[in-house]
Amino acid sequence: MAATNHAQAIKQDSQNYLATALLQLLENKDLSDITVTAVVNRAGVSRMAFYRNFTTLTDVLTAYFEPIITAQFDDVLAHVPQNQKLAALGKFFQTLAPTLQLSVDRGFEGVFQQLFEQNMRRFYTVTTAWTDVTATQQKYWTQFMTAGIYRIWREWLLGGQSESLAEIHELIATFQTATMTALKSQSSR
Repeated sequence: MAATNHAQAIKQDSQNYLATALLQLLENKDLSDITVTAVVNRAGVSRMAFYRNFTTLTDVLTAYFEPIITAQFDDVLAHVPQNQKLAALGKFFQTLAPTLQLSVDRGFEGVFQQLFEQNMRRFYTVTTAWTDVTATQQKYWTQFMTAGIYRIWREWLLGGQSESLAEIHELIATFQTATMTALKSQSSR
């Protein structure tokens, strides 16, 4: 058992070193210009350690950001009153604005977007009353809203945040309510 715990600790250390090294390299280079060799050299681990843990550099970023983003969504889902959940998500994404900007600038926005959308789907599953909506409608409404909300937050965060957080929250809430009302209206015909 002790050997297994030790091996797990070494694996976790390698993952942390690789993520730290990659993030440091991303400060000055695009993801497409960074090699596994550069990351392992900077991290001080072997290529074998890299490939034992990851297949691609994108996997390193996903492994790094997934628990951070998921934990924030978990906190919103568990600790924020229902009527304040979207505003709480907005505040969370304000704190992620520099990371989102880096992801756009350095070519790994897809990682950020995938994790956001994955968690938004979970958010809607937990927070939305799915009465009078078919499973198909639920699936596509969630996809539609998730993609739209990502684009709204992205535009707001990267566009200088000239509108207030309250305005963005109200806009998203209006879109959600209007599209859900239209969907339910279609179902009742």
